Amino acid sequence: MIAVSACLLGYNCRYDGKSKKDFTIIDRLKSEKILPVCPEQLGGLPVPRDPSNLVGGDGFDVLDRKARVINCYGVDNTTAFVDGAYAALNQIKALNIKRCFLKNKSPSCGVGSGAQLHLESNGQAKSESITGVTAALLIREGIEVEGVG
Repeated sequence: MIAVSACLLGYNCRYDGKSKKDFTIIDRLKSEKILPVCPEQLGGLPVPRDPSNLVGGDGFDVLDRKARVINCYGVDNTTAFVDGAYAALNQIKALNIKRCFLKNKSPSCGVGSGAQLHLESNGQAKSESITGVTAALLIREGIEVEGVG
């Protein structure tokens, strides 16, 4: 069994209420049993929801309480992201899953390509690519994680 970001499978669970259906990954995994996961929903966030960014570090830093997950209006969603990451991990461990395909460019699922926001010395906001909260937790737990999209 393999875990896959639900949005890649066509579930409308992204922050904007849409999916990022990836026919390549669906075709690649057509003979596998799949567990769809959306850590942000598992953490209690609605669909749609205001977009969030990692601020002050990556997903590893969020898990270590050195960074936060803040939405576009300044609302701190760190607890929901961490809770969702642990909920996804619990489902993955319960099914003895060893491999996951996660949506890149996500503050939850990004594998070296989540969204991090920081201020430049000139005061301008800049987004960088980093690892999301759920991806970081799964990596720490020894789960093989591959980014998609």
